[in-house]
Amino acid sequence: MSVIRQLTYRPAGCRAAAVETMTFERLGELNDGGTQRADFHVLALVDAGPGSVTVDFLRHPLEDGFAVWIPPGAVHRWDDIAGVTGHLVLFVPGAPVTRATRELAASPDLAAHWPIPEADRPFVDAARDHLFLETGAPPGDFDPELPQVLLSALVARLRPPYAAVRSTHPVFQLFRTSVEAHFRDHHDAGYYARALGYSPRTLSRAVQRATGRTAKAYVVDRIVLEAKRLLAHDRLTAARCADFLGFPDASNFSVFFRNATGMRPGAWQAAASPSPGDDSPRAPAPGARGE
Repeated sequence: MSVIRQLTYRPAGCRAAAVETMTFERLGELNDGGTQRADFHVLALVDAGPGSVTVDFLRHPLEDGFAVWIPPGAVHRWDDIAGVTGHLVLFVPGAPVTRATRELAASPDLAAHWPIPEADRPFVDAARDHLFLETGAPPGDFDPELPQVLLSALVARLRPPYAAVRSTHPVFQLFRTSVEAHFRDHHDAGYYARALGYSPRTLSRAVQRATGRTAKAYVVDRIVLEAKRLLAHDRLTAARCADFLGFPDASNFSVFFRNATGMRPGAWQAAASPSPGDDSPRAPAPGARGE
């Protein structure tokens, strides 16, 4: 059975800092190869690989010039990182100081993995170097606000894919926030249209433009992701998943899950279970620190 290591943000030493940094070398010393879920953001900048990271059942290669963003609550696992060089930034959700970067960090739809364009690399590297310089300042010279300012500069320069496009759709922003807050209780896209004061057609068009999916598909995908987390990592039964996700009973949840994934919850859970000697769950084939 897979065990999830719950990671809680606790900055090193006695600093009351909302941002912390480390190298991949240090991550390798702390990493036990198991699956983890953190209550903070993890932003990784890779200088050289190879290695890999699995985030919510998707495996991503760690290669030169790539960035990785793991939001709070995402289940992840670092693999084969002994040869990876680069840096990681750990920060609490409220750490960015500008409105745009706060909204970016709050988005549940950020890309988990993307290549940093060559033209952006000098700006990203400069922002990263300055951030690391400030987080490594001696206690007497440490100002907790400066790392937050520099984090915002780094996030703004990184520009995860689609973030700029989505930020121009205020209707989608409201929808996305509402879904994240209420998807366990409300599965109908019509609820979100009524709650936000838009017609179903207006809402659907906004979501389609921002994500390429209908509003209904967006809600379904969010519920399915949470169901997979609960089945694979928390090892909940279909009945407990149904209760947690607001379904009237296990049968109703099972029908929903099968329609969305093509598999019954129990079958998906069995396929996602670790093989003997491996404590990390695997997704079925297509068809910083802890406590």
